[in-house]
Amino acid sequence: MFVQKRTLEIAGITVSDSSKCFVIAEIGHNHQGKVSLAKEMIKAAADSGASAVKLQKRNNKSLFTQDYYNQIYNSENSFGATYGEHRENLEFDRDQYIELQKFSDDLGVVFFATAFDFESTDFLAELNVPAFKLASGDLKNIPLIRYVAAIGKPVVLSTGGGTLEDVDRAVAELDSSGTPYCIMQCTAGYPPAWDELNLRVISEFRIRYENPVIGFSSHDNGIAMASAGYALGARMIEKHFTTNRTLKGTDHAFSLEPQGLRKMVRDLDRLHIAMGDGQKRQFESEKEPLRKMGKKLVISRAMKTGEVLTASDIAFRSPADGLAPYMVDEFIGKHLVRDVPEEHTLAVGDVG
Repeated sequence: MFVQKRTLEIAGITVSDSSKCFVIAEIGHNHQGKVSLAKEMIKAAADSGASAVKLQKRNNKSLFTQDYYNQIYNSENSFGATYGEHRENLEFDRDQYIELQKFSDDLGVVFFATAFDFESTDFLAELNVPAFKLASGDLKNIPLIRYVAAIGKPVVLSTGGGTLEDVDRAVAELDSSGTPYCIMQCTAGYPPAWDELNLRVISEFRIRYENPVIGFSSHDNGIAMASAGYALGARMIEKHFTTNRTLKGTDHAFSLEPQGLRKMVRDLDRLHIAMGDGQKRQFESEKEPLRKMGKKLVISRAMKTGEVLTASDIAFRSPADGLAPYMVDEFIGKHLVRDVPEEHTLAVGDVG
């Protein structure tokens, strides 16, 4: 049933092996439940060149057990006395989502969200978001993957903490759905250690799965690993984003600020161009340096008509405005048909 071959389209933007990188600024709940701060972050992400901004949507009372929802939450990053109250204070309602969706549309940046449960999926579907994200925690949640895929919009699935068996299971489900999707290599630490990034999994995914776009959800500090991911074949990069890393919240400390996001997008755009087409050839900018540095065949001493050329009679000199050194064997043992001076540029017509 599945026909996609590493191509999906989100809000008119095509993501494929030959495309520029689709960069997602993951705002998540860094907005602290404030529409004004969310707008500030969305605008900063758009101005920094992000392709998309992403929030997170939860129906907290159906998502958590009562005990978990009602537990005391004393963290310095808490926005409520209980965990449930904390999470509720970070949620936007329908009108707020519509306001932020329109704000993003006006800025020309794609707006979508992670759906953490069935109710949130319905909520986002009613808003007609152009894609759905599924978090690493739902890699094994085949019922939710199936439910989201049935909507028919592109699905972006993170794979943090999973095994290849877990990813195989999710890929089989998405393939059977027929919806386009992206599989994101991810390490679900916040942030992970450098030796936990396991970037070679991107290459493994490309070998193992022929259909999906491959991406990289990069929870690490800094911007360098995004370019490494693109070079390995990831065409969708997700980075946590904030306007101020000192703000209250667990994700701010390892999120990119606008300057970092801007530099990352710049590097990814340059890398897309620099990757080229894989055909080795000479470029215009190389011609003059190679003429100066390259070598040609010259006669090493003055010689007379009829003399036989030996290896010692031929030298290699710059500039490279004559026959290339690899042709030397074609002249050794040949007779000169004319007198030639020392350092004469050897030509095919000099021998017979």
